[in-house]
Amino acid sequence: MVATIELPGEGRHAVGRAPSWPRVAAPPRLRRAYAAAHVVAGPDGTGGSTVDWDETMAFRHGLWRLGLGVADAMDTAQRGMGMDWPTTAELIRRSAAEAASVNGALACGANTDQLDLDSKPGLVEVLEAYRQQLELIEGSGATVVLMASRALAAAANGPEDYLSVYGTLLAEVRRPVILHWLGDAFDPALTGYWGHTDLDAAADTVIELITARAEKVDGIKVSLLDKDREIDLRRRLPAGVRLYTGDDFNYPELILGDGTRHSDALLGIFDGIAAPAAAALARLDEGDTDGYLAALRPTVPLSRHIFQAPTYHYKTGLAFLAWLNGQQSHFRLIGGYETARDAAHLSRLFVLADQAGVLADPELAAYRMNGYLDGSAEGFR
Repeated sequence: MVATIELPGEGRHAVGRAPSWPRVAAPPRLRRAYAAAHVVAGPDGTGGSTVDWDETMAFRHGLWRLGLGVADAMDTAQRGMGMDWPTTAELIRRSAAEAASVNGALACGANTDQLDLDSKPGLVEVLEAYRQQLELIEGSGATVVLMASRALAAAANGPEDYLSVYGTLLAEVRRPVILHWLGDAFDPALTGYWGHTDLDAAADTVIELITARAEKVDGIKVSLLDKDREIDLRRRLPAGVRLYTGDDFNYPELILGDGTRHSDALLGIFDGIAAPAAAALARLDEGDTDGYLAALRPTVPLSRHIFQAPTYHYKTGLAFLAWLNGQQSHFRLIGGYETARDAAHLSRLFVLADQAGVLADPELAAYRMNGYLDGSAEGFR
């Protein structure tokens, strides 16, 4: 039975058929692919920082079953938007244990968010905060993602300070790490990162850093939402250093590449489109470029909608999509951020998800969408 639903700003929408994506897949051979995973808030209704650990871990197992790696404890997991360091540390420990149980790929974000920015920490404090988080992640066996730091952005006086802090950390890490260049669309506090507001000059600093310590850099995740800038940076990287795209607007062509170079993937949108993404990467492994694009391109309008300005509220859309798909029992985010997008935005998300073949069970999704709109959904409103 095909459901029809009345949506604010969209009118009556006839929901499509369930997609036929594989439910299990092997890890892709030709690309590395991580889904930056969100956390499921605890169902206490307080808007606090509690986490539903069972549902959070179950979601990660779903990504591993599809052959994707999990990028955890990053901005998608509400770092800087409700997740404090003690809760994040617990997330890292739990995810590492679950990853080990299924031999799943796991990368975790090291940041400096245990620092109190109001106390204006200096470079020494920033370095020690990074070291504390690095110790936990390296000890867990996960790959480190060396995340951009608000505290470093506030304390640094120029590119030399970034080169000093990152250079020291890269000299100390035991295994190669993934660097992270997060643009100010995702976090306005990171404006001027790498010591420059001019992005060309910032790229020069990044290349200087990586070239000096290429043996300690697995790759760099770039989240600037600027396709041409990413391609240019990718071209300049030393041999063997990967470019992990974080461009949730242009990922199909960046992952496909130009025949000479390509981007690997560390994407927030893969949290929401894991099934078609896994299918697309499998087709790419088979040399089926048309099939790859046929699976992935229809997801781009959905991704651009979820990540529209203010971009940092994209977590609301990912949690809503997981709820529609039955991957969590309620629509609530840590800190109460389920209210960050309105009903018209989420209605448009529903239509685009349906058109992209992302609604695993369209009738369940329509039922929950109706419940959200009329206020009757259990665990919300």
